[in-house]
Amino acid sequence: MLTDAMTARLKPLQPGRSSLISVLDIGSTKICCMVARLTPRDEGKALKGRTHSAEVLGFAYGPSAGVKGGVVTDLDQAEHAIRSVVGMAERNAGVTVQSVVVNISAGRLGSETFSASVSLDGHEVEDRDLEKVLRTVNDRSVRDDRAVLHALPIGYSLDGHAGIRDPRGMVGQTLGVDVSVVTAETLAMRNVELVLNRCHLQVQAFMATPYASGLSALVDDEASLGVAAIDFGGSTTTLSVFKDGYLVYADAIAVGGHNITLDIARQLSVSIEDAERLKTLYTSVLPGQSDERDLVPIQPVGSEENEAPTQIPRATLTRIVRPRVEEILTVLRDRMVATGMMDVCGRRFVLTGGASELAGLSELARRILARNVRQGRPLGVGNLPAVAKGPAFSTVVGMLIYPQVCELEYVEPVAQRKLTGTDGYFARIGNWLRTSF
Repeated sequence: MLTDAMTARLKPLQPGRSSLISVLDIGSTKICCMVARLTPRDEGKALKGRTHSAEVLGFAYGPSAGVKGGVVTDLDQAEHAIRSVVGMAERNAGVTVQSVVVNISAGRLGSETFSASVSLDGHEVEDRDLEKVLRTVNDRSVRDDRAVLHALPIGYSLDGHAGIRDPRGMVGQTLGVDVSVVTAETLAMRNVELVLNRCHLQVQAFMATPYASGLSALVDDEASLGVAAIDFGGSTTTLSVFKDGYLVYADAIAVGGHNITLDIARQLSVSIEDAERLKTLYTSVLPGQSDERDLVPIQPVGSEENEAPTQIPRATLTRIVRPRVEEILTVLRDRMVATGMMDVCGRRFVLTGGASELAGLSELARRILARNVRQGRPLGVGNLPAVAKGPAFSTVVGMLIYPQVCELEYVEPVAQRKLTGTDGYFARIGNWLRTSF
């Protein structure tokens, strides 16, 4: 539910003030941490929706452990891996990290659009009217086993007239709202929080991985006209669809680049390390004219060090890898068609994530999805370390952008502690005095 403690929200950045933020990308193959200072941009130089520029103070990444498919499988291993990476980032930044924004790609990410309306009786739309209609959406979206990651109002309507971005001050009889709600399984999120607490870190906010990837890899015109971003991660592939600048759909499947590596290792009987090397250096998802003639050396598991490597045609790798990639793209396409998102995303897809660098992937995706496809890289953060400028780091960069747009989300107001009244602070002191003396 929107009021659940698991759905902690960042406080919106204050205009004209700098802020320090730490973000943590917990993946199945790598863990990455960034510490950055968000500094206000000069007036007139801000990108659309970007009020601050990010100055990276500390950056570190390392191999993941104890995490599979985005789910924590071993608390001790995950704790050790996170401590190592966060410790390196702290030393680079010269600060102590106490809380982090962390991504979520597990827990069967779900996305739904809820609609609700309230009567205005002809008066002007006020903040309390917006809160009332959004509370109605909250009541419909609450589920015991799931927590809301994001609740984005994507459009308002007055008396049936849609396309209104901010209805405050307008008059009408009925106010309606459409809210895009992204949810995940609460228990999967609690395990992530548990391992972070063991590292003496507090969760400042959870963020859906596809939302983060989309924020960093898309340009403003794409997000406005309609676009889908596919993040090929290690053990998960996530999908986000943006329309009119808002996230309208998110999804994830538990198959990614590491599954391709395992396919190579199993079918060629090589180690996982060698399979990863073969995938990176020699593999293409599209056949080439010379693939049958080009030979690739492989070292089977159990062979002696001085034993001559076996030679296989490069085409063999293509025949192993292509079916898995086609499977991923076909599943995503079918889900988008079933939900109507193929029409919403327009004519454009953006591929990002570490596995998106497979040779020929953009062309194969263009054939399967029947849309224009481009390779996406992190945007919006100018002084990234050279190693972090690749698509594998789109998620962690998107989490640096998130504090600038988090104010777009709906959060049910938290009741403030009273200073007076029957259950206020001073009333409790008075009761204590009366009962104790």
